[in-house]
Amino acid sequence: MTARTDTLTDNLRFLRALIARPKQIGALAPSSRALARAIAHQIDPDRPGPVLELGPGTGVITSAILARGIAPERLTVIEYDADFAAAIAARFHGVQVIQGDAFDLTRTLGARHCELFAGIVSGIPLLNFPVSRRQTYVESLTARLAPDAALVQFSYGMHAPVLAPPGHGVTCAALVWANLPPARVWVYRKI
Repeated sequence: MTARTDTLTDNLRFLRALIARPKQIGALAPSSRALARAIAHQIDPDRPGPVLELGPGTGVITSAILARGIAPERLTVIEYDADFAAAIAARFHGVQVIQGDAFDLTRTLGARHCELFAGIVSGIPLLNFPVSRRQTYVESLTARLAPDAALVQFSYGMHAPVLAPPGHGVTCAALVWANLPPARVWVYRKI
């Protein structure tokens, strides 16, 4: 397939998922390449250890993470939607793809990952969920981070989608206008 055919196929897959499950998709269009680069830029490729991506959707951010220098065998992605998970697995050889629930990482990851993550990227549309569920989600992710590693979450809101858990801070690392809608990249890190 050509890049143009891949993009058209991804856009159709995204549209089908948006119509069927709008709360799980949470956007009008797939993430732009500009947003994906801004997110991937927050992950340090020189930091050893595994990297986790949650909610990769069409794989635009996955591609940017790999382009940033993260080796495919270091990257694990968790995707709830079966079609998206299959497409990611077919496109990104060497990346571990798990179809599962990002809100239940203990069950989804099982015993596969005991090691702390060198970075976590979340594409989950957190603003579509109650504050208590968002807070629990972010706390569970920060507990799985190696010291000084980043949890990267993007959102379309003016403020971070969740307050930083105790002992952590959150900063806006980027505002990406070249995305529909414009998005902010938030980085949670232990302080």
